Amino acid sequence: MTGIDIIIKIVYLIAAILFILGLKKLSSPKTARQGNQLAMLGMFLAVVMTAFKIINPVWVLVGLVIGAAVGAISAKKVQMTAMPQMVAIFNGFGGGASTLVAFSEYTSITGEAKIDFYITVVLSILIGTVTFFGSLIAYLKLDGTMKGVPITYAGQQFINALLLILIGVLGTLFVLDTVGIVVIAGMPAWVYLIAIVVLSTVLGITSVIPIGGADMPVVVSLLNSYSGLAAAATGFVLSNYVLIISGALVGASGLILTNIMCVAMNRSLANVLFAAVGSEEGAVSGEKEQRTVVRYTADDAAFMLEKASSVIIIPGYGLAVAQAQHILQEMATILQNQGIKVRYAIHPVAGRMPGHMNVLLAEANVPYDYLLEMDEINDDFQNTDVAFIVGANDVVNPAARYKKDSPLYGMPILNADQARTIMIIKRSLGAGFAGEANELFFDEKTMMVFGDAKKMITDIVHVLKG
Repeated sequence: MTGIDIIIKIVYLIAAILFILGLKKLSSPKTARQGNQLAMLGMFLAVVMTAFKIINPVWVLVGLVIGAAVGAISAKKVQMTAMPQMVAIFNGFGGGASTLVAFSEYTSITGEAKIDFYITVVLSILIGTVTFFGSLIAYLKLDGTMKGVPITYAGQQFINALLLILIGVLGTLFVLDTVGIVVIAGMPAWVYLIAIVVLSTVLGITSVIPIGGADMPVVVSLLNSYSGLAAAATGFVLSNYVLIISGALVGASGLILTNIMCVAMNRSLANVLFAAVGSEEGAVSGEKEQRTVVRYTADDAAFMLEKASSVIIIPGYGLAVAQAQHILQEMATILQNQGIKVRYAIHPVAGRMPGHMNVLLAEANVPYDYLLEMDEINDDFQNTDVAFIVGANDVVNPAARYKKDSPLYGMPILNADQARTIMIIKRSLGAGFAGEANELFFDEKTMMVFGDAKKMITDIVHVLKG
C-alpha cells in the first residue's frame, strides 16, 4: 500500500465520521444547518480523494463543478412548494447514478472478478433503476403533471411480484454466466443486465403509480432509502468504503423515517404501498355538499384572536401553496406582543415530504422552540382558546377517530377539535388528499374563513395593527 493510498483511506474515514455527525445533527432543527454543512464537507473530501485514484481526474472535477453549479442554482430558485418534488427527483438521480456506475464498472472490468462483484452489480442496477423511475413518478405526482389519485388495474400486485421474480432469475443467470457455471451459447452476459434494466424500469413505475398523493411523503422517504441502498451496493462494486458507509447511513435512516411516518398514520408500510389510498384533492361527497357553514371575515377572525389568551397554529400544505409563512409569523409576533401565547403544532405527515412544515416555517424565521410535534402539544388543545388552521386538512379530520370505512381511520390526528374555537382558513370545503370530507368544517365551534391564505392572513394582520 502506497503513501497516497493510506492518505486516501484516512480521509475516507474522516468523511465517514462527518457523515455520521451530520446525520446526528439533522435530528434537531436547531442543529440541522450544521449537520448539512458537515455532510457536505464529508462528501467534498470523498469526491476529491476519489479523483486522486483515477488516472485522469479531470472528468471528476468537471462533474464536481457542474453538479455544484446545478445544485446551487436549483436550491436558490426552487419554490418552497416545489421542494418535495425536488427531493423526489434528487433521490432518483442518486439511484440512476448507481445504475450507470455499476453498469460501467462491469463493462470496463478486466480479468476475472469474484462472484460477490457480479451479485452487487445486479443489486445496484435493480435498486438504482427502480429508485430512478419510481422517483420520477413521485415527482410527476407531486408536481401535478400526473394526477395524484392511485392508478390501479387488475392483477397489479401479482404483476409486480412476477417482475421481481423475473429480475431475480435474470440476475441469477447473469451471475452464473459470468463465473462460467451456466453459459448460453451466443448470449453475451450484458444482455441479462439490459433486460434487468428494462424490467426494473417497469417495476419502478408500476410500484409507485398505485400510491395516492396523501402517501407521497412516505414514498419519498422510502425512495430515499432505496437510493442509499443502491449507493451502498455500488460501493461494493467499486470497493469504495466511504460509498458503502454513506449509502448504508442513508438507507437505514430512510427506513427509520419511513417507519416513523407509518406509525404517525397508524398504518403499515404494506398498506401504504398496496392499499391505493387517496382520491382527487378537493373531492367531497354529495352528502357534505348539502351542508352549510357560516362564512366569517378577517375582522371576525382578528376579534377572536385578540380576545384569546392562547393560540395554536396548525400549518399544512395549503400554507406552502399560498406562500403565507412570512405573514403568518408576522401575525403570530403581533399576538405574542399582546401577551397571547402562540405555538405551532406540527403533524409528522403534514405537507408533502418529511419535515416540510419545519423547513417552511424556518424560512420565515419562526423560533424552533415554538415548533412542537404532535405528541408534545396534543394534550394542550383542550386548554387552548383558538386552534388556527392554515391549509391543513387530513391531519385534523375527526373521521380518523370513529369512521371505520375512512382511509384515515386509526391515524393519530391533531386534537384541534378540542380547542374552544376552531378557525380554518381555506379556499373551499374540499376534502384532503385522502378524499375524506372533514367533519371539522361543520363543527359548531368552527369559524370558516374562506379565501387565499396569504390574502386572508394579511387582512387579519392589518386589522390587528389597526
